[in-house]
Amino acid sequence: MKNVVERFIRYAKIDTQSDPDSKTIPSTKKQFNLANLLVEELKDMGLKDVSVDEKCVVMATLPSNIKKDVPTIGFLAHIDTTPDMTGKNVKPQIVEDYDGGDIVLNKEKNIIMSPKVFPELKNYVGKTLITTDGTTLLGVDDKAGVAEIVTAMEYLLKHPEIKHGTVKVAFTPDEEIGLRGMDDFDAEKFGADFAYTLDGYAAGVFSYETFNAAEAKITVNGISVHPGSAKNKMINSIELVSELNSMLPVDQRPQNTEGYEGYFHLYLINGNVEQTVAQYIIRDHNKEKLEDRKELLKDAVAFMNRKYGENTIQLDLKDQYYNLKYKVEPAMHLVDNALEAIKDAGLTPEIVPMRGGTDGVTLSYKGVPCPNLFTGGHNFHGKFEYVPTFAMEKAAEVVVRIIEKYGK
Repeated sequence: MKNVVERFIRYAKIDTQSDPDSKTIPSTKKQFNLANLLVEELKDMGLKDVSVDEKCVVMATLPSNIKKDVPTIGFLAHIDTTPDMTGKNVKPQIVEDYDGGDIVLNKEKNIIMSPKVFPELKNYVGKTLITTDGTTLLGVDDKAGVAEIVTAMEYLLKHPEIKHGTVKVAFTPDEEIGLRGMDDFDAEKFGADFAYTLDGYAAGVFSYETFNAAEAKITVNGISVHPGSAKNKMINSIELVSELNSMLPVDQRPQNTEGYEGYFHLYLINGNVEQTVAQYIIRDHNKEKLEDRKELLKDAVAFMNRKYGENTIQLDLKDQYYNLKYKVEPAMHLVDNALEAIKDAGLTPEIVPMRGGTDGVTLSYKGVPCPNLFTGGHNFHGKFEYVPTFAMEKAAEVVVRIIEKYGK
């Protein structure tokens, strides 16, 4: 499984950043650069029915090598990286035999990753880590998942003594912008009875719960007047966004929540005095509580419109996805087999509710229950992203062990 490291580094250097402002799927054409590479690799290693469609979805099949009828298992990972930080010119760095101290990511810019800030680093003393150079993200989310699935398929092809049923793999675009890449995903063509995503978390972590998710676009219309003669005339739309945001609970922001605690997250503001657009994501594992959060935001907007005039603020509020557990609970063998496979790989399994979403949510609601396996990484979406190499090797091993279990 050690070639998973070389494979990940190769994928990480390909810029596949998605774009939330694009109206197309994929949102960026450059995602095809990795998709087309994967098609060639999967064909070369011997997978069947390898394809990439106009939406940048890659699919392939590992045919069964047994005669009995067993479930068809699928594995998915997404090829795009987040818009939160640049994914261009990624330069992965190898830290061998990590000593437990500060890691200088970029000496010139004095960018240092310290266990004082990221205490999880202490868990990897003596291990080999892959980090950024401090100027980009790394792309563990989710190119590690891609590399792990491909490596597991390669291993099975090279070890035909491992008996297995039919295995389906898929690699998707635009997961980072609201799971948009799954909107037109053809679950029937994919052909899996059950599936797993590999998308995030440390070695051994397994998830079958996600947030219920909504997004809000708030357009605030102000009145721009020269500040020298603005008294009783100007309405500063930027200040109104600030006022509206102050009406939402401070203790329910991402930086103040964990576990099953939901939040309001103001992640983008763009505008001027005349007009400002603010964008929120709203999250909660409990669907009823998500509805309560949406109502609170609606009430805040209504109050502001009463205060400043009708239609001063327009709210575009829509649901993005729902909790994965509602679809996985009827198929708990997915959980049981994953936990056993993690143990068999020499790891201690830990069930954690995801504080985000995966393509598995959409796939589950298309009729294919799909919980999530770890990829091994930490600090996603930023310059402090890193992954221990052993964790990627273990993730690929877990995939193989799950496939083997369903082949028995």
